[in-house]
Amino acid sequence: MKGFIDDANYSVGLLDEGTNLGNVIDNYVYEHTLTGKNAFFVGDLGKIVKKHSQWQSVVAQIKPFYTVKCNSTPAVLEILAALGTGFACSTKNEMALVQELGVSPENIIYISPCKQVSQIKYAAKVGVNIMTCDNEIELKKIARNHPNAKVLLHIATEDNIGGEEDNMKFGTTLKNCRHLLECAKELDVQIIGVKFHVSSTCKESQVYVHALSDARCVFDMAGEFGFTMNMLDIGGGFTGTEFQLEEVNHIISPLLDIYFPEGSGIKIISEPGSYYVSSAFTLAVNIIAKKVVENDKFSSGEKTGSDEPAFMYYMNDGVYGSFASKLSEDLNTIPEVHKKYKEDEPLFTSSLWGPSCDELDQIVESCLLPELNVGDWLIFDNMGADSFHEPSAFNDMQRPAVYYMMSFSDWYEMQDAGITSDAMMKSFFFVPSCIQLSQEGSFSTEA
Repeated sequence: MKGFIDDANYSVGLLDEGTNLGNVIDNYVYEHTLTGKNAFFVGDLGKIVKKHSQWQSVVAQIKPFYTVKCNSTPAVLEILAALGTGFACSTKNEMALVQELGVSPENIIYISPCKQVSQIKYAAKVGVNIMTCDNEIELKKIARNHPNAKVLLHIATEDNIGGEEDNMKFGTTLKNCRHLLECAKELDVQIIGVKFHVSSTCKESQVYVHALSDARCVFDMAGEFGFTMNMLDIGGGFTGTEFQLEEVNHIISPLLDIYFPEGSGIKIISEPGSYYVSSAFTLAVNIIAKKVVENDKFSSGEKTGSDEPAFMYYMNDGVYGSFASKLSEDLNTIPEVHKKYKEDEPLFTSSLWGPSCDELDQIVESCLLPELNVGDWLIFDNMGADSFHEPSAFNDMQRPAVYYMMSFSDWYEMQDAGITSDAMMKSFFFVPSCIQLSQEGSFSTEA
């Protein structure tokens, strides 16, 4: 298996200064309009390189372990492996994917909170020893099936202000940690550190203060039981903006200096996922159906105070495909109309839906768009995270193609940094400023 996108033999177009992402999207829209109008992704791998450079400049003291389930396309995993990140895996398949790239077991952590026995045994077999745990039942499973396990106790954080309790689903309380440490001692399971996670939606800096203080308490408790603690995992929750990364660093850096100072032998790691990949991928979808409705009958219940119609547009991708994350969170992107339209062209209240005709398959509840036609294209940016799962079997929906690109300047930056991967380098090819797409889906030079 080569990830959710089965094409291990991907190619990456190197774009010169006369070619940009918009040109690439224009060309693939043209090709897909001719050949079948399937949805497709364009991935700019240079943005991943930039995100890593940003991470190194702001939080160099924290080693990133990329969350594989966020986007496991082969090009993403290869470039992150070449960049030297670690990997946080939730399944056997994810562990196998990164190990096929030559990533050493020491750079893989097994983070599933609910582990299958067969997958614990697989981790033991391939030497993936570091894993997380937040309850006694999981601890006993680990003890029975992985004699060399090195466990991070996953503690809950308090970022459930305002009724949000998502982060209390997993993670044990500070009060329960002593009991788990006692159990680990009896079971002869090695506890080596602590993990916590603060949601990217959390706006309270005090959550980090409490989490790091609690982690320090667990480290001290573990010392009483004779455990040698050497790792702290501060989880994910990074939005991808440099401002948020700097903001988090401003909060945690002085606390790390106090609780886990440099020279103490404590390795600080994190689990960024969408931070690396969200902005790197753009999704193009096609309008496959259209309904005209009265404003007072619009699905959102909105009224504009006019007699103008409202439109419901149905696209060839939805929540049972690339927009799966829409079922659990708000969409972090605004649709852009691909076709050119006049600035003074009237805008109409519109809603966007996936192809299933399911009431859950609503992508955008309400937005203002010019009137579109069946066959027109919409572009969604920031679609690199949680978009590459197996699509539903409904209506024989096809998996979107993925086309990779990188600017020459980003490629040179990668080379200057000494980042090399023989397998990955074979995938690059030059794209001149005048480009035309061949039927095989690769760039070709226009005669």
